[in-house]
Amino acid sequence: MSDSISTDEDDPRELKTYFYHLTVTRRIVEPFLRAGFHIIGSIHTIGVNHFPSDGPVVVAANHLANFDVFPLQFALPRPLFYMGKEEIFRNPLMDWFLRNLGAFPVVRGVKDEWAIKHAEKILEHGLVLGIFPEGTRSKGKGLKSAKTGAARLAQAINCPIVPVALHGTQYMFRKFPHRTSIKVTIGEPIQPVAGDTHLELTDRMMFAIAEMLPPESRGVYRYRPKGF
Repeated sequence: MSDSISTDEDDPRELKTYFYHLTVTRRIVEPFLRAGFHIIGSIHTIGVNHFPSDGPVVVAANHLANFDVFPLQFALPRPLFYMGKEEIFRNPLMDWFLRNLGAFPVVRGVKDEWAIKHAEKILEHGLVLGIFPEGTRSKGKGLKSAKTGAARLAQAINCPIVPVALHGTQYMFRKFPHRTSIKVTIGEPIQPVAGDTHLELTDRMMFAIAEMLPPESRGVYRYRPKGF
């Protein structure tokens, strides 16, 4: 497969180039982003040994703040490719910059067939796809009910889901110039099982995330059903 797509189809996103590798821009910018983030926050990572060293992986994480993708990427040992809400791609310069950082737009509130197909292509290239299954930020008020997109993709490609719990990004900038402590906990991979429904796999994934969070942050996944 080629490293990028640029075709002329009905969807205008097909006229743009999306990358399946670390671009020169990304190689240059990421060290500066890491250094800048280090000024405002300290990241403590647990469970990095759980992360698969190769092959397609769906990373499913809880969503607390707009910039969660940065500590998530800094904590992972492999490059992350991820969905971003379509609104932030409307500025041409930001659109170019985000695409070079491995992001691609998704239209929220509808079944975005283009975004689903592009996510599958990322996984087919053996890469790491990042998804926030809640679909919106919880802002630290507890996990919301998750959508089944991450499970559907993992089942379609037959690849593991790695649950990741973020805690602390909801406090960023509240005590500036003091640094915020951010905890990133990487759970054991969850492999799709034959016979699982999309919802069953989603629940397994979300309860795994919940168990890595403080009880007050577990939201609707605070209580695992008996025998689940």
